[in-house]
This record gives sequence, structure tokens and C-alpha cells, in this order.
Amino acid sequence: MADEQDHTDQDVVEETVGEPGDETDDLDDDLDEDDEDDELDEDFDLSGVAPASAFYSAPEGYRSGFASFVGRPNAGKSTLTNALVGQKIVITSSKPQTTRNVVRGIVHRDDAQLILVDTPGLHRPRTLLGERLNDLVRTTWAEVDVVACCFPANEKIGPGDRFLVTELAKVRRTVRIAVATKTDLVTPEQLGQHLLDIAALGAETSTEWAEIVPVSAVSGDQVQLLADLLVGLLPEGPPLYPDGDLTDAPEEALAADLIREAALEGVRDELPHSIAVVVEEMGLREGRPDDKPLLDIVANLYVERDSQKGIMIGHKGSRLRSVGTAARKQIEALLGTPVYLDLQVKIAKDWQRDPRQLRKLGF
Repeated sequence: MADEQDHTDQDVVEETVGEPGDETDDLDDDLDEDDEDDELDEDFDLSGVAPASAFYSAPEGYRSGFASFVGRPNAGKSTLTNALVGQKIVITSSKPQTTRNVVRGIVHRDDAQLILVDTPGLHRPRTLLGERLNDLVRTTWAEVDVVACCFPANEKIGPGDRFLVTELAKVRRTVRIAVATKTDLVTPEQLGQHLLDIAALGAETSTEWAEIVPVSAVSGDQVQLLADLLVGLLPEGPPLYPDGDLTDAPEEALAADLIREAALEGVRDELPHSIAVVVEEMGLREGRPDDKPLLDIVANLYVERDSQKGIMIGHKGSRLRSVGTAARKQIEALLGTPVYLDLQVKIAKDWQRDPRQLRKLGF
């Protein structure tokens, strides 16, 4: 067996879709494969946005700009991003710290283009990965036009919220609004107290909220109002992305996130933070008819210990097959193309604390 530090043996699940209803699952164990060093992710950088004039001019009074949702882990930021965009572009999970990359979702309106930046949850880091995710959040705050702090209505304002707002107060020029999320989970009386607590937190930290808005991404309540308020705080300017684009995240990154979302379901509390996914290869299969395309995806799912690998594979590969099936269906729904998914589990020992492993995994 190869050294675990160098990503040992792997187990393979292949999820295939050809004709409707024609699916096969195969499991092959203990295949060795050489390591490849590559970096997949980039920091948030507005300089990568093309000039708006490259696409089309905008009517008078048109607004465009960036808004970032921030909050403690599992505050509903990703669900709210998806609700505003109108399509799932960011993974969601009941597990905290699901989002690890900065993903931009694009809302197109007749009067504006709103680019939503969904960031990882700010938290007190326990690993090198946690430190790098926090750095990514802080960098984003300084680059956007509006920061929307999310406070779940079903949870009391706590030390984590005070830590976040105190950190945000250090960014001087960015407009701040407060969003009370998950309002469908509380009574009107509880929501009223929550809004008062948010206002008190602003006063306590010398933070001036431009708005305090209660919303429910699940029921859709006041989501449109939030969009209107965010647009009103953007500067005037032409659109930054072509009409029809819903995100600027690479398809490989979206596929990797959907695989990780499927892998997160049903695992024990300590395992979610140990899961990382890298898409090694992705492309349309050659020789297929134009009306029957097939997208081949080869992805590696990394865990930190051999015991975690066994959990992820499951009895005779059953869990890995279910992860592959769920992920493949989500990728097909997002990209609109049948998918053949080759999903492999590897060990990257203690990758959250290893700078070399973090670079390979894109952090």
C-alpha cells in the first residue's frame, strides 16, 4: 500500500448516464494512481470582471455592482443566494462551513445587474484551512459595494455574531445591511425580538445598518424586497456580465461543490470538515452524436484518514454509489447535459493543516 501522505489507494465508483433509464454502477477497489499538483481556486478579484462596454450599453439610471452575504456558518447565506438568482448555484447543507469558495451569482433585472458574492462563514479558526477561509472573507468585504450580514431568526444573537460585526466594522467604506434569515422558522413575536437584538448589536459595535430586513429564502417572503434594497445601494453603471449568465464560477468548481454536497449528507459531525473534492478531468466525450452528448467527469473525493475513507465508501461501496448518483443528477440539472461520473476516494492525511495539501486542493 502506498504512503497515506501521498494519497494512497483509491476506490472507484462510476456513474453513467446514456439513454434515459440506462444507468450502471461499478466499484473497483485498491487502484493506485500518481499524484498531480494543481491549484483550482483563485481569490476573489474584481479585476477579472470584463468591462461592461464589451457586452452592451445600459439605459439611464441603470445600476450594477457587488453585494456579499456574510454571517456565521449555517446562517442561510447560500440558500438566500440561490433564491435571489433563481437557480441553485451554491451548495447548501445543514452542516456548518459548507461554502469554501467565493462564488458569484448574477441577478439580471431591467434596471440593474446585482452580483451576489457568497462567502464562507466567518468563524474562529482551528486549522490552517479555517485561517485561509477567514482571510478570503475579509478580502471580499473590502472589494464589494454592499455587505449583508445574515442573522438566522431561529438563533439568538451570540458571541459569533459580535465577533463578525466587530470585524466588519474595521472595513470603513462598505455599506452594511442586516438580514434576518430563516424567518419561516419563528413566530412574529420571536422575529420582532430578533430584529430589536440586531439593532442593539449594531449600536453596541458602532455599526450603522443601512437597512434591517427579515426574509425567508425557503418561503420566498421578502426576497424580492431584499433584492430591491440591495439594488438601491449599488452605484450607477452598465452591466458587468452578459445577459443570461447566472454565475462566473467555472463548471469544474460547480461540479466539485455538488459532489461535496452529496457527500456531506448523512455523515457524522467530524467528517464534513475533512471532505474536499477536486475535479481532475471534465469534457464532452468525443464521437457522440450532437443530439446525444455525454459529459465525462473524473473527480477525486479526499478525506484525511483511512477510517473516514471506509465511512465514505460504505458497505461494499453502497454509500459511494449513492453519493455518485445524487451528485450526477444535480450536475445534470445544473448543466443540462447527461453525465458519466468517475468518482474516486483518496486519503490526503491531515490536509486541513498541511500547506502543501491545501495548495493542491485549491486553498
